[in-house]
Amino acid sequence: MSASSPSQAKEQDDDTKPLWTYVTKVKSVAGGGNYEIKCNICDFTFNGSYTRVRAHLLKMTGKGVRVCQKVTVAKLIDLKKIDNEATLRVESLGVDPKKRKASSVENAFNLQARETPDHEIARMFYSSGLPFHLARNPHYRKAFAYAANNQISGYQPPGYNKLRTTLLQNERRHVENLLQPIKNAWSQKGVSIVSDGWSDLQRRSLINFMVVTESGPMFLKAIDCSNEIKDKDFIAKHMREVIMEVGHSNVVRIVMDNAAVCKVAGLIIEAEFPSIYWTSCVVHTLNLALKNICATKNTEKKIMLLMKNRFKQLKKGLQEMVISDQWSSYKEDDVAKAKFVKDTLLDDKWWDKVDYILSFTSPIYDVLRRTNTEASSLHLVYEMWDSMIEKVKNVIYQYERKEESEGSTFYEIVHSILIDRWTKSSTPLHCLAHSLNPRYYSHEWLSEDCNRVPPHQDMGLTRERLKCFKRFFPDVNVRRKVNIEFANFSDGREGFDDLDSLNDRVQMDPKAWWLVHGINAPILQKIAL
Repeated sequence: MSASSPSQAKEQDDDTKPLWTYVTKVKSVAGGGNYEIKCNICDFTFNGSYTRVRAHLLKMTGKGVRVCQKVTVAKLIDLKKIDNEATLRVESLGVDPKKRKASSVENAFNLQARETPDHEIARMFYSSGLPFHLARNPHYRKAFAYAANNQISGYQPPGYNKLRTTLLQNERRHVENLLQPIKNAWSQKGVSIVSDGWSDLQRRSLINFMVVTESGPMFLKAIDCSNEIKDKDFIAKHMREVIMEVGHSNVVRIVMDNAAVCKVAGLIIEAEFPSIYWTSCVVHTLNLALKNICATKNTEKKIMLLMKNRFKQLKKGLQEMVISDQWSSYKEDDVAKAKFVKDTLLDDKWWDKVDYILSFTSPIYDVLRRTNTEASSLHLVYEMWDSMIEKVKNVIYQYERKEESEGSTFYEIVHSILIDRWTKSSTPLHCLAHSLNPRYYSHEWLSEDCNRVPPHQDMGLTRERLKCFKRFFPDVNVRRKVNIEFANFSDGREGFDDLDSLNDRVQMDPKAWWLVHGINAPILQKIAL
């Protein structure tokens, strides 16, 4: 069989086997579907089928063929993308490509038959105003693939009433069953209840409530408060209902906005449930700190940091724009504005100022990004905030060319803003979480900075930690046991003096460390986890 035969050409055009286009079939050889194949990229010749073509081009070892030596990393990425797309096409059809051989008449009939449902589905999208990305929904694709590949005589899709009643109730039960393992872990690990206000597309004022654990966030409910006065009592009332739904003994803290009304509502909850702490959102706190810094005269009134960051990325392109011939056509519209833009973009001092602003705000953005995730960071916030302030100071002092012993008016302003925001948002819970992080007792961490001390030797941390213990353990005898456990943990004795326990303090994730080495302090272990 020649390489140009109709059957080979047909296989060459098969969109489920796109890598055929990168090789040449020299001739057919013994064995069904096998050919003498020549790679168009490296000219290597081998015998086999499409399986070996994939192995050769995608550099899959152990497949009985040498990998292509001339496929670069970039080319390999492109080839894998093409191969993955073909796999998805096969899966969406729900048909094994090896079983898809059919006559030309059957193929023509299938194409015509497929056009009818395609048009009907398209009209459903157009007539109902459905977003096109619905077509990427796996349940949408799975439903049609299942219906196409299974003979269900007389099947009709669910109607209006069935969708909003029976099927909706079934799906709710299905989702609740999926969430049950997460709920079962609440009593063991504790949860944080997170609440925030927002507006939907109909501009309704909503407040949502979510439960967050180490497994991730879980949405509880959203309430419409469009016609309500969102005062402290209103917020506390709904937060109280959520706490009772979750179980107050399972709740460690509530996280809300930094607004004054939210803080007062949090204090109401703390008074009613002594074991629950209110904490502000760290990300919101950092945003407010940046806003305060940007409002100072030293950094220009209401400066847009994100825009400046984008300007920095586009610096070369912006400068080329204002010196291009096309810029003259814009000058005619507003000469003064065009001159100001051009002079600014070509001014090295202005770009130095942009670099400086981005440099001293970069540590703040780094902490913002690290805390703006689903991962728990309560045990890291205290140290991150201290390190952030120190990095900001280093950038400002380096820019102003000042020694450590000298004063800086601008740094004093920034420092006071950051300290003020931390003071308003920090709680004893942050200090307790920091105190239970084994990393901060390790020799490696302490030796990084001569000013560092372990948490149990820090007066402020100790005072706040003891406040936590008194709230969590009102019984004096239980609290005494906890203090003894903490003494053993912090001093590395009575079960915590094991060599692995000491070495792992800096090497292991804090939660993993408590799981492995915390058995000698069962009460503290439960708090840490």
